[in-house]
Amino acid sequence: MTTSQADKAAKFRALHEAPGAFVIANPWDAGSARLLAGLGFQALATSSGAKAGVLGKRDGKITREEALANAKMIVEACDLPVAADLEKGFGDAPDAAAETIRQAAGVGLVGGSIEDASGDKDKPLYDIGHATERVAAAVAAARGLSFPFVLTARAENFLRGNPDLADTIARLKSFEKAGADVLFAPGLPDLAAVRAVCAAVSKPVNFMVGIRGKSFSVAELEAAGVRRISLATSLYRAAMSGLVEAAREAKDRGTFGYLDTSLATPDLNNFMQK
Repeated sequence: MTTSQADKAAKFRALHEAPGAFVIANPWDAGSARLLAGLGFQALATSSGAKAGVLGKRDGKITREEALANAKMIVEACDLPVAADLEKGFGDAPDAAAETIRQAAGVGLVGGSIEDASGDKDKPLYDIGHATERVAAAVAAARGLSFPFVLTARAENFLRGNPDLADTIARLKSFEKAGADVLFAPGLPDLAAVRAVCAAVSKPVNFMVGIRGKSFSVAELEAAGVRRISLATSLYRAAMSGLVEAAREAKDRGTFGYLDTSLATPDLNNFMQK
């Protein structure tokens, strides 16, 4: 790969500043990264669920070392800017979030997200004060780097059993004040909620596609004010759905009709590094 980390970072920031919205695709390994780059996506991001699945684990059950090893593989597979789903920063303290950002930069990432989900089933969200301190620490770590790392702050209410739009907006506004570059509330239920979030903040908003009935077209999201559209685990799930369907056909019916719609080996190889 020939593009420097600083150049990737500049390109990634420019995508957020350009008019309209862009789609950031989520690979899970080097091969899927090269395929998505070959299809013309302008930036990539890791997915916590997809990278966990690659290791045969459930979302939220991998270590920081495992997450960054997966990210490094994707970074080294292409010349595109790569950001990462860094979950809660792999620790509860603000210092843990900050250290995760520094280590993320060390493997070549130019962006990453820190969320306010605690991982504690009895109290699934950090209170807004602690959540904001964690974002502020991550921002400070990002600003201490030699390139413009894009820090995304996530408010997880709608995924963690607290579908409170007012509280979600309050959290995002607090994260914006703490210096986050991009704001993100996964699981918003409808376009009205998306419009409300985008209108309430001045920083770019990321929307997550991937939930049935709660995913909207690029045109609709762009009109609502969204600047970045991520695909989360949806591409990985689509790929695994194809695997399950093909494997069941082979095992249960003894036929191989899936070959008729599969990429031929030479076509797939065209996406891989020569």
